Amino acid sequence: MKSTVEQLSPTRVRINVEVPFEELKPDFDRAYKTLAGQVRIPGFRPGKAPAKLLEARLGRGAVLEQVVNDALPAKYSDAVTSSEVKVIGRPEIEITKIEDGQELAFTAEVDVRPEITLPDFSGIAVTVDPIAIEDTDIEEQLQSLRQRFGTLTTAERAVQDGDFVSIDLSATVDGQDVPEASTTGLSHEVGSGQLIEGLDETLIGLNAEESKEFTSTLVAGEHAGKEAVITVKVNSVKERELPEADDEFAQLASEFDTIDELKDDLRTRVERVKKVEQAGVIRDKVLEALLERTEVPLPEGAVQAEIDAVLHDAVHGFDHDEAKFAEALEAQGSTREEFDKDTKEAAEKSVKTQLLLDAVADAEDTQVGQDELTERILFQSQRYGLSPEQFIQQIQQAGQLGAIFADVRRGKALAGVVGQTTVTDTAGNTVDTDEMFGGAADSEDEGQDEQAAETAAAAAE
Repeated sequence: MKSTVEQLSPTRVRINVEVPFEELKPDFDRAYKTLAGQVRIPGFRPGKAPAKLLEARLGRGAVLEQVVNDALPAKYSDAVTSSEVKVIGRPEIEITKIEDGQELAFTAEVDVRPEITLPDFSGIAVTVDPIAIEDTDIEEQLQSLRQRFGTLTTAERAVQDGDFVSIDLSATVDGQDVPEASTTGLSHEVGSGQLIEGLDETLIGLNAEESKEFTSTLVAGEHAGKEAVITVKVNSVKERELPEADDEFAQLASEFDTIDELKDDLRTRVERVKKVEQAGVIRDKVLEALLERTEVPLPEGAVQAEIDAVLHDAVHGFDHDEAKFAEALEAQGSTREEFDKDTKEAAEKSVKTQLLLDAVADAEDTQVGQDELTERILFQSQRYGLSPEQFIQQIQQAGQLGAIFADVRRGKALAGVVGQTTVTDTAGNTVDTDEMFGGAADSEDEGQDEQAAETAAAAAE
């Protein structure tokens, strides 16, 4: 087999392939076997008819068609491997010649990863806000912990913010009932904003057994995007009584004996969270700086694939009804034109980011260990509420294991770039990024700090 590559643009090539017929003998054998199983010829068991009889019955053209269909994917793959081009997406294949007994020739046009000239990472400098831990941060954490150990008691009064209520909901659109928007005995925390817009404000001030109407826009179902009249009835009102923040509570809620020890631990936890948040800001700012400094030609096919995926997900909730989708956008103060514009810009940035970080990973020879891939899979499975085995099965069926590997590799590559940049806070202090990203940048450091590993893993997300 002979193949050549024509560079059509920085992001697209045409691969020309010529295959001598003698190389197609295994494909002919498979074709005869496949056709023999499909065609019944008197005197022969299924699958046992000779090749000449099959050709006589079906014609040489049918055999050649089967051979070509079987051979093209493998021959294309061989041509890609031998040419060492880094393809993206599906090829457009055209058969240019079939000379029976002589040669099969075809071309494949496909998007490829462009050549990217990377900037000097040491020239990148970013500034972030310093980590500041306020007493209110500790009090918020303590309050959250107290709420976990709180008890609900019936309140003989009107609904207040933070109460827990049992409610019935019903809705009408243009005077017609909307069954899918109706429910009874629904538990809800007032002020959480977890249900329909306007509900929390309506509930405040109502007593048990009282009802009230308000208007809101439905966000799902047949009437998505339409204004509805919602009726809410309060069945019961309960308030949460919190335990006192004292030594006894510290012993109940933690391994500590005193409330001061518990607060010190909460301070440590807050600091760890803020370091993760700061690491995320650093990662984003370094990435933005890297994108600004680097020219990345964009493959049109890859960008369009991103756009198509986003659009499919967006209209799926509206049963792929474009009119309903447009109504929902209008209800949100947007238009289809704005949605398409924003989606295209986001897709272009996503593809540019992926190509850039892949180039960084190649240049820095970024390696991903099995333990790192396993850690990401465990993290993702927890996020989706699946067991690791279920998650692995699903991503394998969807062919997404390679995508997860690529994401881990890109995260490590970006962490490596951060380690070569200058990061300061607004007070002029140098930020120690080794502490944050050291685990992701150098997984072979057995003595790495556990907190640094946690921070780097979270920041790579």
